[in-house]
Amino acid sequence: MTGLPADDLTLWYDRPATDWETEALPIGNGALGAMVFGGTDLEQIQFNEKTLWTGGPGSRQGYDFGNWTSPRPEAISGVREELDRAGRMAPEEVAARLGQPKSGFGAYQTFGDLWLDLPAGSPADYRRELSLREAVARVGYTVGGVRHTREYFASHPGNVIVGRISADRAGAVSFTLRCTSPHDDKRVSVADGRLTMRGALADNGMRFEAQVQVVVEGGTRTDGADRITVAEADSVVFVLSAGTDYALAYPAYRGEDPHAAVTAAVDKAVAQGYDALRHSHQDDCSALFDRVELDLGQEIPAVPTDRLLSAYTGGESAADRALEALFFQYGRYLLIASSRAGSLPANLQGIWNDSTSPAWAGDYHVNINLQMNYWPAEQANLAETARPYDEYVEAMMAPGRRTAREMFGAGGWLVHNETNPFGFTGVHDWATAFWFPEAAAWVTRDLYDRYRFSGDVRYLRETAYPALKGAAEFWLDTLHTDPRDGTLVVSPSYSPEHGDFSAGASMSQQIVWDLFTSAAEAAGVLEVDAEFRTRVLDALERLDPGLRIGSWGQLQEWKADWDEPDNSHRHVSHLFGLHPGRQIVAESPEGEAAKVTLAARGDGGTGWSKAWKINFWARLLDGDHAHRMLSELLTSSTLDNLWDTHPPFQIDGNFGAVAGIAEMLVQSQHGEIHVLPALPPAWPTGSVRGLRARGDVTVDVSWRDGAAEKITLRAGRTGEITIRAAGQVHDEQGDEVGGRRSGDTLSWDAEAGRSYTIG
Repeated sequence: MTGLPADDLTLWYDRPATDWETEALPIGNGALGAMVFGGTDLEQIQFNEKTLWTGGPGSRQGYDFGNWTSPRPEAISGVREELDRAGRMAPEEVAARLGQPKSGFGAYQTFGDLWLDLPAGSPADYRRELSLREAVARVGYTVGGVRHTREYFASHPGNVIVGRISADRAGAVSFTLRCTSPHDDKRVSVADGRLTMRGALADNGMRFEAQVQVVVEGGTRTDGADRITVAEADSVVFVLSAGTDYALAYPAYRGEDPHAAVTAAVDKAVAQGYDALRHSHQDDCSALFDRVELDLGQEIPAVPTDRLLSAYTGGESAADRALEALFFQYGRYLLIASSRAGSLPANLQGIWNDSTSPAWAGDYHVNINLQMNYWPAEQANLAETARPYDEYVEAMMAPGRRTAREMFGAGGWLVHNETNPFGFTGVHDWATAFWFPEAAAWVTRDLYDRYRFSGDVRYLRETAYPALKGAAEFWLDTLHTDPRDGTLVVSPSYSPEHGDFSAGASMSQQIVWDLFTSAAEAAGVLEVDAEFRTRVLDALERLDPGLRIGSWGQLQEWKADWDEPDNSHRHVSHLFGLHPGRQIVAESPEGEAAKVTLAARGDGGTGWSKAWKINFWARLLDGDHAHRMLSELLTSSTLDNLWDTHPPFQIDGNFGAVAGIAEMLVQSQHGEIHVLPALPPAWPTGSVRGLRARGDVTVDVSWRDGAAEKITLRAGRTGEITIRAAGQVHDEQGDEVGGRRSGDTLSWDAEAGRSYTIG
């Protein structure tokens, strides 16, 4: 009911959703996702399975992995020579020489819709909600004195979506369940209370199947040809699972027919029963979600979430802080729901899509978007959600080696601007977004950063280092000597979606600097590949670092000083070295130049751009401006269901904001833990529990009047901890630990499993 006590971690509304993008509520288990509308006479549950894609091997369009379909032995060298001569080239000219139209790229597909045709009535006391703590969506309303309730969740342990329809009067549950899909290449059948939808996509022959089992308590169930009708039941449970024959395996990307796995998932879930499914789901989600608590001094008012959002002013009210804390935890919820072991990583829409032709194909853009999706994974204590990302990067290496060899004549591997589940590592022909061979270096930095958080040497050896080494080998083979100054540069290079092609654009150089730095560190830690490490360090010595301060005090976007102070382009990609990189340090000359650049670009942009700016300003230790960007994101780039909008909906802004809030509270990129580095005045008093710092340290901190009161650090590994903090450190017994102070930092030798307190 609408009069229920306020819950600061529940999204709720006093009317059904009428729009998929802005109002429906998401549930998911990593592979399966659904959007709940909450209608009273017609319930719609749109659902997805993340591997249902057109395109790829077998596509009617043909599929070339984005590799050139005709030899161009002099194409890249010709562009380099022109850049050496003229300094710049128009994107359209470069695309004409180096690009080609996409063939068989495909698009992420909606699976279908589950419908419940319900008795008509005049509902009262309506409430639709999504509990983040429980990862459960609910609908409740009263008709004719009977309270009707529906509850939905997506179980990762069971790989099923589960719904329960009930009422507070026996025999009051009646409806008809049916399933539709925009895919004409399907058939629907019903037997023994189970609806099966099965088919093969016309484009690529990918087989897909969904099954829904209806379990009735009391009343009757009648099976039709393509629907199931329930009459006068006490309660009903349905269990849905879905799958395809996709496999993340180059070059065919096909596996087993989904029928056996889908059948087994539904059978097992039905045998468990609703209560057991609900408990296992709750235990699974809570184990992840409950690791972090954020208290900003918020007080949630008893108003629907859309009204909470519309009333947000970006000020210092308790209601504003409630929305900010809710938004942070909602982003963590979305990552849990859209990225779990056993499926693909979160795409541009996470897992949710109601279209057969979504914006940008619902794909994997790797010039920032996929990476941004996983910025919160370590910081916000959700490391397990990153496993699909790691597996996806590992699987990309084989097709990426072919592209490196055929397109560049180089070793190692690469991927360009965007990709799909089928190893598309080559190019297309959209002039301002087709060329970005630096993407492999960027996606692998996240793997190395995961090692920096965990300290897991086995992970470094088996997962991160092979990807890093291959990406570095590509650049060792392809960096170009700039005839103007003899430095090594990326050529051709392009600052994403902005300006002309050039040699040595700042972002390109910073990414390669980051890659070489990480690859050399990793080889040193593992004590392997001494010759390779020497080559990397030698190249790093000659590499243009991509850091130049321009004529008006800005950090230059290009090697030449082309920046215009009145340019407000949403990309600020040449600040990569500030975030997510570690090349630029706050309060250094380059850090001050980054401030000038950000001030000139302004606070506008699309959703993901504003989210990145939260992180930039936090890294510059300006909590007030970081909070201003969070406010901008909430007031102008957030939908009623709290999804980020580009527009349209893109989930990266949600995830980027989570990372930005975490950066405001704890940073550790430069080898020391910095607590409350960018605390805004809007959050004078509060606490956070469970954030992660590099070095396998979990951080709790409470603060008052803008200053830390108590800091607790839990060591996951034995080794030195260094923190920027005043005071002394004490162990769990309250005894002072012998620390070493150097200026404003304190270091001590920590033991795995022990907690240490300052304050």
